[in-house]
Amino acid sequence: MPSQTAAKIGLSTASVYPETTASCFELASRLGYDGVEVMVGIDPLSTQIDAIQRLVDYHQLPVLAIHAPCLLITQRVWGTDPWEKLERSAAAAKDLGADVVVVHPPFRWQRDYARGFVDGIARLEDETGVIFAVENMYPWRAPGKGLQAYAPSWDPTEQTYAHTTLDLSHASTAEQDCVELAGTMGRTLKHIHLTDGTGSAKDEHLVPGRGTQRAADLLTTLANQDFRGHIIIEINTRRATSRSEREVDLIESLEFTRKHFIRTSRRSSSFAVTPEGEISELTP
Repeated sequence: MPSQTAAKIGLSTASVYPETTASCFELASRLGYDGVEVMVGIDPLSTQIDAIQRLVDYHQLPVLAIHAPCLLITQRVWGTDPWEKLERSAAAAKDLGADVVVVHPPFRWQRDYARGFVDGIARLEDETGVIFAVENMYPWRAPGKGLQAYAPSWDPTEQTYAHTTLDLSHASTAEQDCVELAGTMGRTLKHIHLTDGTGSAKDEHLVPGRGTQRAADLLTTLANQDFRGHIIIEINTRRATSRSEREVDLIESLEFTRKHFIRTSRRSSSFAVTPEGEISELTP
C-alpha cells in the first residue's frame, strides 16, 4: 500500500503576493500546510525577525526555510553587501528554527561575489551550521541567443555545492526536465520549490500540474527515494482577483503534492518460461 513520507510541505510567502507575510501564515495554517518559507524583502515585515517569531507563536506553524534577499527587487534589503545578506539570512534561520537558506547564484555583474561564491557558500555552511541550498536558475532569453545572467553558472549542478534547491518553473524556463535535473543533483538536493511551467521564456510559477514539467513524477520519485527535505509551494497568484480565488490555487497545489508525494510499493513480478526457453513477464 502507498505510504506518506516524512518531508514537510510548506508555503512560500511569495505565493500569496501581493498579500503579506502575515497573510501567508494565516493561509498556511488554515489550509493545512506544514510550515512556511519566508522570502525576505518582498514584504517589509519579512525582514523583522521578532515579528515573524510572533507569527510562528500565534499560528503554531514553523518557518522551514529562509529565502535570502537576492532578487533584483531586493538588492538593497539588508544592505548591499551580498555576503552580509547571506550571514543575516543564516542568523534569521537559526533564530527562527529553520534549517535551510535558499540562495540564488550571483548575477554576472557581481564579479567579486561570483568569483568567491562556491567557496564562500561552503565556508558559510561550516561556520553557521545552516544549509545553503543553491537554486537552479535559467539563461535569460533574447532573440537568437540566451544571455548568461548568472555566474559562475545558472545551473548549480555545474559546481561543487553541497546542497541545492530545485525550482520547477526555473527548470521549465531553462528547458530542462525536472526529474532528470533531480537525478543529476543527486544527494545534494535538499529543497524543492514545487511549481510548474510551459517552457516559456517567462518564469511562470504555475500551480503544479498545470504546466508541462513532470511534477507528479518528480514527487513520486522523491517519495520512493525517501526524500527528507522540504517541498515548498512557490506559485504566482498575482492574477487572482480575490482571496477565495487565491485560496483555490493554494489548496489545489497542496492537494496535488499530497496526492503524488507517496511512496509506492513494488509488486513482485511473475514470469513464465515457454517450451523454447524464452522468459516473459506475466501481467496481472
